[in-house]
Amino acid sequence: MAEKKVVAVGERVRDFSLPAHDKKDVRLSTLRGKKVLLSWHPLSWTGICTEQMKSLEKHRRDFAKLGVVALGLSVDPVPAKTAWAASMKLKETRLLSDFWPHGKVARSLGIFRKAEGISQRANIILDETGKVIFVKVYPIGKLPDIEEILTFLKAQKPR
Repeated sequence: MAEKKVVAVGERVRDFSLPAHDKKDVRLSTLRGKKVLLSWHPLSWTGICTEQMKSLEKHRRDFAKLGVVALGLSVDPVPAKTAWAASMKLKETRLLSDFWPHGKVARSLGIFRKAEGISQRANIILDETGKVIFVKVYPIGKLPDIEEILTFLKAQKPR
């Protein structure tokens, strides 16, 4: 289970910077003005995680039309993320590494599973100011429903 309470709707997420699979850092605060989907997966190179990340890539144009930046995150190191992204042929979706300090961002969101050293499978959506507007933690073995996310985002009033 997670170490602390999972971040709640209405909370502001503390700024963070994580390296992406393309070896460029992503700082959350630079994405202000857009909604951000933090799509957490437990481990790279696993079947459900692969499908989860491919669904982000498949719907990248939908996200762009909605003013959303979709990011895939896990505690895997950057070299693993780089190879995995290449194997999935990801062109637009950035995969962020919360490897070191191990799981720091996942811990801050209350979705780090200390016993296994991985994150929960979760989708967290932030509004244009960095405030949480959607949180869902999924069973580790369940693929998140991308249509649920798109439906939620389409229902949001534009700013």
